[in-house]
Amino acid sequence: MSSQIQREVMQLILDQGLPAGAPLPTETELMNDLGVSRNSVREALKALQALDIVEIRHGYGTYVGEASMTPFVDGLTFRTLARPDDPTAALAEILQVREVLEEGLISRVAEVLTEEELDRLEAVVTEMEEAGDDGRSFPELDIQFHELLYASLGNPLVPQLLGAFWTVFRRVAAVRGWTDDVTPEVTARRHRDILTALRVRDVEGARRAMADHFRGIEARAAQGAHGVS
Repeated sequence: MSSQIQREVMQLILDQGLPAGAPLPTETELMNDLGVSRNSVREALKALQALDIVEIRHGYGTYVGEASMTPFVDGLTFRTLARPDDPTAALAEILQVREVLEEGLISRVAEVLTEEELDRLEAVVTEMEEAGDDGRSFPELDIQFHELLYASLGNPLVPQLLGAFWTVFRRVAAVRGWTDDVTPEVTARRHRDILTALRVRDVEGARRAMADHFRGIEARAAQGAHGVS
């Protein structure tokens, strides 16, 4: 019954074209429209809230949610942490999916990046190199580089997916007590290699450089899992 009510509430949102933040009918209205009990409506709405499809504001009502990647991130984080016997296996699977995604995307952007966009990437890589020379890791710059890299695609799902994978990686690393990047200068160089290939529109070179970058991430994850700092 709860699953059926959930589907009907989602269909209502779609049929009425309600955007995120729009108010939904009251519990009483949903009860009457769907012919179900108040408890059934509440149970369904709580389930939809867990998926970020609706937002329950106590004392105010129920609204359309953001349908964000949060439930996906939470589930993937749990799935990864739930394999204590092989802490790197599940994480390696996530990295593999992200690598396939990024290698495909970089082929698309390599031929369309403007000089202005390349200059913005240059500024980020320069900051990476400065941090690397000082022995400082730079996770925020790393995120910024990959977000800028694919911004020209104009696809909002891309940064959301990449951000989800990144968040899972960072959460797992924090729980496992893995250290930050211990060779930031190497990581900076790998980003420089990606940018150098993009500058000359070398699609295959950019893909190879991206693959090398992921080999480094995988190696760091394996070292962290085995207590190597």
